[in-house]
Amino acid sequence: MARISGVNLPPNKRIEAALPYIYGLGISLSRRALQATGVDPNKRTKELSTEEENKLRVYIEKNFKTEGQLRQEVTMNIKLLKEIGARRGYRHSRGLPVRGQRTKTNSRTRRGNVRRTMGSGRKTSAEKT
Repeated sequence: MARISGVNLPPNKRIEAALPYIYGLGISLSRRALQATGVDPNKRTKELSTEEENKLRVYIEKNFKTEGQLRQEVTMNIKLLKEIGARRGYRHSRGLPVRGQRTKTNSRTRRGNVRRTMGSGRKTSAEKT
């Protein structure tokens, strides 16, 4: 089983589709890494030789920030926004949408399924309608 950046890659997927399981790698960076190392993108993860696996591991760890390193950087950036009192930091700390979306409606994903008025609560399936 291939293990890169602390992530076990799914064995039955094509390596091009398996690499995005690593946090910080998308499909385009996956393709770039495969092209640079000379690994066939149509190979399944379980079909990789140990040499190819090592090439990929070394290339990815050397050229891209992934997993813990990237998560830590993102967390530090958000913490900095909060410390300097930026509007985005305030929105992060309050758990509100950060990028200018409306909040009167349609912010359930960010706030959780919060219904703030009395009549807007959902009826349970057991209640009569």
